[in-house]
Amino acid sequence: MRRVEKSEEAFQKAFSVISGGVNSPVRAFSSVKGTPPFIERGEGGYIFDIDGNRYIDYVQSWGPLIFGHRNSTIESSVIDAVKRGLSFGAPTLVETQLAELIVDIFEPIEKVRFVSSGTEATMSAIRLARGYTHRDDFIKFEGCYHGHSDSLLVKGGSGMATFGSPSSPGVPADLTKHTLVAEYNSIESVERCFKESRDGVACIIVEPIAGNMGLVPADDKFLIELRELCNENGTLLIFDEVMSGFRASLSGSQELTSVRADIITLGKVIGGGMPVGAFGASREIMSHLSPEGEIYQAGTLSGNPIAMSAGVATVEQLLKDRDIYRDLEVKAKRLMRGFRDGAEEAGIDMVTDVRGSMFGFFFSKDRVKSFKDASNSDTELFAKFHSNMLDRGIYLACSAYETGFISTATTDEMIDETIRASKDSFYELSKS
Repeated sequence: MRRVEKSEEAFQKAFSVISGGVNSPVRAFSSVKGTPPFIERGEGGYIFDIDGNRYIDYVQSWGPLIFGHRNSTIESSVIDAVKRGLSFGAPTLVETQLAELIVDIFEPIEKVRFVSSGTEATMSAIRLARGYTHRDDFIKFEGCYHGHSDSLLVKGGSGMATFGSPSSPGVPADLTKHTLVAEYNSIESVERCFKESRDGVACIIVEPIAGNMGLVPADDKFLIELRELCNENGTLLIFDEVMSGFRASLSGSQELTSVRADIITLGKVIGGGMPVGAFGASREIMSHLSPEGEIYQAGTLSGNPIAMSAGVATVEQLLKDRDIYRDLEVKAKRLMRGFRDGAEEAGIDMVTDVRGSMFGFFFSKDRVKSFKDASNSDTELFAKFHSNMLDRGIYLACSAYETGFISTATTDEMIDETIRASKDSFYELSKS
């Protein structure tokens, strides 16, 4: 049996001095009705907790660690950068180096601005779009998470296109009245939002490969229709690729669809495990950003040399071997095929999906295309499956509405072990 005594004690202690015992809500394991393991260290495709348990890690710090834990190249780059100084609040060459890599990879991006988180990136991208178009309204999709800034903490009710209402106390309704919420993969709901907007829509922000309601890719036809609507209405299209950028492919969704966004937000992988975010667009759009233009955005630790160095080391490794993504996708597909086979043998309904190194699964009979579909999946069964897998040394995302990740440190032997654990877990669930 998995040992948990030290983690339980650590969680109680943390709870007494940290709100909820964690610094990001999902880490509390509330949705899977468990106590979070307190992690002591990581090594390659494994993490180890303070109780001495070893887990195969499919969370990978929620995506950034595409080369696994303690990649020697990234580690060395960070150590070298630390020796030169932690932060300067002044320009450094490494910022331009990472910016050049991103501009070369993402077709719509001609200039980029670095920030310290994905939340900052999406918040700033929307401000840029509003300032550029001189409009206040924007459209987001139910189930797409773009960080915790006030305007984005809005729910969409029953999936109808409507003016948003705050989904968190502390968010003034006045700040969200310009947020319109549509149903993912439903162009009709988007068209209704345009009709509801009195003064026009500044932008549409969408995850082209949603990762925060589980892995739910947008239909290519849907993305094409979004682009057309934006063109017709003078609206900017923002692709939130904080999660899918460098994960679904080297250039995120760009290799999977012909649709090009006006603004792209990035994060996670471009920091190699360090806090980072970015947003980029054409020279013309970015010229409206201060100090060139009048739209203000700033950050003391933006472009931090430690994060930039880790990002450069990560992206340069990805560029050296274009077969990385093919190999990651092969492993992800084999893992999900193993899950499906085990579930089918146990008489359990499951659907799966894979995009590059990203994978997701739902306990559902039907394909999931929207947050409403995801909400209809069996989350209670997911919680039991998660607990069973954790007991067998498999560390999966602790929510039915999250995405899993394969790293280059995830070996075939790890995949085999995970599939065996899943079959045992499915069998156990079928008998309960």
